[in-house]
Amino acid sequence: MLSEKDATIISHLRNNARKKITAIAAQTKIPVTTIYDKVRVHERKYVKKHTTLLDFPKLGYLTMAHVAVSVPREQREVVQKFLEEKPNVNSLFRTNMGHDFLAECVFKNPAELQHMVDHLEGFYRANSVKVFSIIEELKKEEFLTKPEHLEAM
Repeated sequence: MLSEKDATIISHLRNNARKKITAIAAQTKIPVTTIYDKVRVHERKYVKKHTTLLDFPKLGYLTMAHVAVSVPREQREVVQKFLEEKPNVNSLFRTNMGHDFLAECVFKNPAELQHMVDHLEGFYRANSVKVFSIIEELKKEEFLTKPEHLEAM
């Protein structure tokens, strides 16, 4: 469980991972050395990856979707490898409740998305492929961006 001080530091970094430690110290009144030490510990313990969140539509990738896929048991490993290697798959999750995978996908146009769906259904004989087109992103990567989120844990 995170302490209130840890949650405060993490919330600052979740909002802006490039924020200077001195700025966090000035805003929180936590000493710079304490923040520095805690950030190093947190990076080893909790941080999977530092990344940049992109605005895909501004880059010309106008089709975003979550794709739920169910495949025969003997196809799971090969379909997982296909989805992991597909550059348009931004995030991939193993799921349950009737589907094996949930892929967050980004494409330039709907035809590219449909090509991937056709490939899953035709080549891999997917039992089910459900496409949930993203019309508008309302919230992303918000959990633990405020210290009070710790109370939700």
